[in-house]
Amino acid sequence: MHVSFEVAQEIIEKAVEKSKQIGVKMCIAVLDSGGNLKSFTRMDDAWVGSIDIAIKKAKTACYFAMPSGEIGKLSVPGSPLYGIEHSNDGLITFPGGLPIVDEEGILIGAIGVSGDTVENDHLVAQAGVNVAGVCDVPKHPWRT
Repeated sequence: MHVSFEVAQEIIEKAVEKSKQIGVKMCIAVLDSGGNLKSFTRMDDAWVGSIDIAIKKAKTACYFAMPSGEIGKLSVPGSPLYGIEHSNDGLITFPGGLPIVDEEGILIGAIGVSGDTVENDHLVAQAGVNVAGVCDVPKHPWRT
C-alpha cells in the first residue's frame, strides 16, 4: 500500500501549517513506499538547496524504514554504517526525514523536510506525518 494522493496533500498542508506557526520556510517532500515522489512543496523564500535535501531525507527514511536522524547516529566515523550516505545516489543522515507507517504497521511512504535547523525540520516533518503515521518504525519494513 502506498500513501494516497489525498493523504500526501494533507501531510503537506499540516507541515506547511507547522512551518508557518514556528516562522520558517521549508521544502517538504512526501514519497510513496517505493521511494518515489508523491507530493512536494517549496514555500516562498525556502532555500533552493533544500529541495534536494528534503527529497533525500524522505528517501533515507523510506529506504531504511526509520527516521533519517537515526541512520545518522549509526553512520558516524567508527560506527557500523559509516559512509552509508554515499549509497543510493546520496542519502541525508540528519533529522528531518520520517517514515509514514499506517495503523496496521505497514510502511506506506515517507516525509522529508529541509529549510531550517534540523530540530525545526524534524518538528515540521512530525507535524506532517501525524496525519497518517502512527509510529516511527514499521512492524514490517517491506514495501509494495
